[in-house]
Amino acid sequence: MQSANMLLKRIVRSSVLPFAAQHGMKKDLFPLSRTLSLSLCLKQDNSFSPSEKIDLDAWKKVMKSGLQEVSEMVSERKELSTLAAAREILEMWRLAGRPIPENISEEQLKTFMECPSKSAKKKYLKYLHLKELYKKNDKRKMDEKRERRLQTQEQASKTDETKRNSFICLWASCMDRAYSWRAAQSMIFGQPLVFDMSYEKDMSVREVTNTVRQIVLSEGCNRRSVDPFHIHFCNFKDDSLYHKEFVKHYREAWGKLLITVTDQCYTEVFPKDKIIYLTADSPKVMKTFDHDKIYIVGSMVDKSIKTGVSLARAKRLGLETAALPLEKYLLWNSGAKNLTLDQMMHILLTLKDTGDWKKALEFVPKRKYCGFVRTPVHELKKTLNLINTLKLGKRHKEVQKQFAKNYSKKLTQK
Repeated sequence: MQSANMLLKRIVRSSVLPFAAQHGMKKDLFPLSRTLSLSLCLKQDNSFSPSEKIDLDAWKKVMKSGLQEVSEMVSERKELSTLAAAREILEMWRLAGRPIPENISEEQLKTFMECPSKSAKKKYLKYLHLKELYKKNDKRKMDEKRERRLQTQEQASKTDETKRNSFICLWASCMDRAYSWRAAQSMIFGQPLVFDMSYEKDMSVREVTNTVRQIVLSEGCNRRSVDPFHIHFCNFKDDSLYHKEFVKHYREAWGKLLITVTDQCYTEVFPKDKIIYLTADSPKVMKTFDHDKIYIVGSMVDKSIKTGVSLARAKRLGLETAALPLEKYLLWNSGAKNLTLDQMMHILLTLKDTGDWKKALEFVPKRKYCGFVRTPVHELKKTLNLINTLKLGKRHKEVQKQFAKNYSKKLTQK
């Protein structure tokens, strides 16, 4: 038995350990040799027991499995070293200018190493190089195709936008021509509407600019209407603030406006019996819109003008005056009944087209009235007085009693 152990040790020392040292596997075989020596020592210790027998077949199987594991590890190291060497060879060939693919997998390297001859290896590498080139070309073609598709989509969107913009421009030009044609017809057949431009001395520069803005809005509204007025600017001077502000707004289009501008007074242009001066201070209320009359609107901002200025001017010229029936159709709040020039233009155009006061007075700002009148005016005055007294807080109980009496009378009348 001792001779067998000695023989085994000699075999390991003479064959396995030098092989492992040659291939760098000595550290891996050290624990295996240690286990073998320990197992042998244990077996030597147990050899004194005569009852136990050594199973040589099992011992042979253990030794064979250990040697197989060692050979597998050595083969794996060999494969890795050979793959690294093959990659170095391929890099050298690539630097030499041979057709070598840029990316090679481990399977392709293995097939390259398994080639029987050098010409076969060159052919295989050329095949891989051509395959890689075809893939690159296909990818490049796909990218170019995608870029062309995106460019066509962008061009199509740009053409759609240009078509839309051209359509909008064409529509705007056509509508502009239609509006201009209507304004030109109104200068021949339309009803005149006069803006009195003689209030420049009574206003500051800022108020004149606000007045011109309102006139510009009213001119645009009149131009877009179905049946526009023939607008006249009377008492208009070339060197006035009105003229400077109009030039600022219209610029080159000021000389192309389809309106009549004159420095004469409206009494010199139109007969006095057909003129009606619209002013909020007039005691006479306008009932209906007369298509044969010539209405005059004062071109001024009413905030800075004292009450009665336009009324005094109309009386001095001996003209008929009229005020809009605001209290007749609207439940008016406390405040002045003056409207802007563009609001007046909207109201007059609606009256001219429909003759309906309710539709026309919808252009009055809603902050100035509570609603439209649906009951007689004298009852509304009573309720308004009650509301004003409630706001002021005078005799709350008396006001409630008076309101109850008026309400009971209304119920009995119904």
